[in-house]
Amino acid sequence: MATILHLITGLEIGGAQRILSHLVTRTDRSRFTSVVVSMTEGGAIGPILLNAGIPIEILRMRRGVADPRALTRFVRILRERRPDVLQTWLYHADMLGLIARQLGCARKLLWNIRCSEATGSGAVRLVLSWFSAIPDGVVVNSIAGRRSHQRLGYHPRRWVHIPNGFDTHELRPDPEARSRLRAELELDEAAVAIGLAARYHPVKDHGNFLAAAALLAESRPELRFVMIGEGIEPSNRTLMKAIGVHGLTSRVLLLGTRDDMRAVYPALDIATLSSDFGEGFPNVLGEAMSCGVPCVATNSGDTAEILGPTGVVVPPRDPAALAAGWDRLVALGVDRRRAVGVEARERIVREFELGRMIGRYEALYDEITRHSPDVGGSGGHGLPLRLNNNETRAKLASEAADPAEFPLS
Repeated sequence: MATILHLITGLEIGGAQRILSHLVTRTDRSRFTSVVVSMTEGGAIGPILLNAGIPIEILRMRRGVADPRALTRFVRILRERRPDVLQTWLYHADMLGLIARQLGCARKLLWNIRCSEATGSGAVRLVLSWFSAIPDGVVVNSIAGRRSHQRLGYHPRRWVHIPNGFDTHELRPDPEARSRLRAELELDEAAVAIGLAARYHPVKDHGNFLAAAALLAESRPELRFVMIGEGIEPSNRTLMKAIGVHGLTSRVLLLGTRDDMRAVYPALDIATLSSDFGEGFPNVLGEAMSCGVPCVATNSGDTAEILGPTGVVVPPRDPAALAAGWDRLVALGVDRRRAVGVEARERIVREFELGRMIGRYEALYDEITRHSPDVGGSGGHGLPLRLNNNETRAKLASEAADPAEFPLS
């Protein structure tokens, strides 16, 4: 049986964390033992993993404080667990995994890239690009992510493309959930609910969403705009001011953070993504499509590959185009719009079911553990990739512990 140790920057709610949770709780336990190490805290995902019987280790690295002791704790964990594969998730975990590999503590190392562009971690990404041939492979969940990191100078031994997967048994059309939430939100069936599930962050471009809503609201009085996510609350003064400036106070519903998204998506008539940049494989689109909700999304990351012919893709930073995309689906009417939603769900079941993703990871782990250990090797490309001096190691340790960049890893 092979042991796979997953190192991630933190276990708060996020796309990478949800995919990790699905992976380790559903991987075949007769063939693989999964262990999860969080660089910071256990977060909301930690209890889910513990309840599923997945061992968790916490390094407790603090934002704002470089902590060399965390590296010592991590090395101890690796020597105790002796994993066959160290799988790292997000930039700072990739960096810490790189150090562990060079210290001889990881037989096989896989990085996992979950975004296309990012606004932080510039120095970390630069160092990672220099040494990107050291891991045995770099997993990407999006074509856009691979392309953008190649432009940054990443040159791994191999790229492994594993798109995200969705549990279509859990995420499904649910008329009862739709009725309950719409009653709670005082939305009758004549209302057309356009939903944006995205944390409050510049890359999500909520300004684009609100500007598009303002353009369409006057000609479509039946529209209501539902916003869900961390920071999407009345206490967010900047957001509330923007809603007021666009004259949308009576038309926008703020739901904040929800842990019952499988009950939220069915209540929507259209799901949307208004991101400016930075998306890799946006989970919210696949989740909404699984629930039979048609989507309109900006062309960021692998949006077009996810939607295929079942949705509308528009340019980023173009409120008129986003509003026009919504209007196309509104104009279809209830029955035809639901038919598009059925096609969207069928696409997810066919192309992006969770079982397909799990199988691809298991096949990768099977393949990589069949090869003999190669700890700290130089890799390909004729580069001197072994870290042979203390100065370079110290630089990597410093970059790995740069807490100011953790939130955007």
